[in-house]
Amino acid sequence: MSRIGNKSISLPEKVKLNVSGDGAVQVEGPKGQLSWTLPGEIRCKVDGRNVSLARSNDSRKVRALHGLSRALVNNMITGVSAGFVKDLEIQGVGFKAAVQGKTLKLNLGFSHDINFPIPKGIKV
Repeated sequence: MSRIGNKSISLPEKVKLNVSGDGAVQVEGPKGQLSWTLPGEIRCKVDGRNVSLARSNDSRKVRALHGLSRALVNNMITGVSAGFVKDLEIQGVGFKAAVQGKTLKLNLGFSHDINFPIPKGIKV
């Protein structure tokens, strides 16, 4: 039994999810759109604002794909609604981080500062 695969996913207010007959999942939201094709043994069902995934049989491979598919669809919904966030925590006395224009300036105890250019599409 896949514990992850059996959980239902709730759709946020501004997110649309479409599932075609061949298993192609398309998710659209304020941050963009993503698409992915489900494995053949996995079926997706949309009930209003809830999404659930079901598997065709209980073989080991299909059970693994069930949890994987649910996690990927959930990540797609998170990506188009809120975006992805990675927090950086700097611990230590005197360690500093500052944004200067399009560069992240890190003072991490070296004899010099580390200047890291911020890639396009990334907010710091």
